[in-house]
Amino acid sequence: MLRDYSPLSATMLQAGAGYAQPTQVVPDRVTLDDAATSVMTDLTRVTAVIILPGDTVDEAHRRMIQRGVRLLLVVDQDRKVVGLITATDIHGEKPVLAASESGLRRGEVLVRDVMTPQERLEVLEMADVRAAKVGHIVATLKKAGRQHAVVVDRDAKERQVVRGLYSATQIARQLGAAIQTSEIARTFSEIEAMLAH
Repeated sequence: MLRDYSPLSATMLQAGAGYAQPTQVVPDRVTLDDAATSVMTDLTRVTAVIILPGDTVDEAHRRMIQRGVRLLLVVDQDRKVVGLITATDIHGEKPVLAASESGLRRGEVLVRDVMTPQERLEVLEMADVRAAKVGHIVATLKKAGRQHAVVVDRDAKERQVVRGLYSATQIARQLGAAIQTSEIARTFSEIEAMLAH
């Protein structure tokens, strides 16, 4: 059977070679009337950046910098979502409080000590997102006073599956607003001022 197939020639891997990763192409510019999915990070097209609850907050920070994100999904050994951690969680008072309460050094504070646990995570349904516009997502984030939103879809057994993420910073960038800070109130006031012109 193999007599009809000749082997392929091989070469050596070059130094500095990277590797292919899934990419989602998002439009550079959107309006408030564009589809909400146009500003969502779709985890069926982009690999979720994850961390374990037992990893340190310093490791979480390194991973955020390395992957250019400000939110990590916290997963258990079975890859089930047990929470999330944001750059605000890492750079705010949570690590300092966790360290002082536990008698730890800051470098010993773990993701589980500062993350938002699954039972406190509010999520948006993908069915609602499909029918929504960018303006609906902006209004939702503004009302909640949050920088991020998590979107869930349903699997074949109707169980929730984290499908996507929204970032106020990314939305502002796509709307054409210059963002210098992660403060949610300022982010949205800048968006509203920019759109008023």
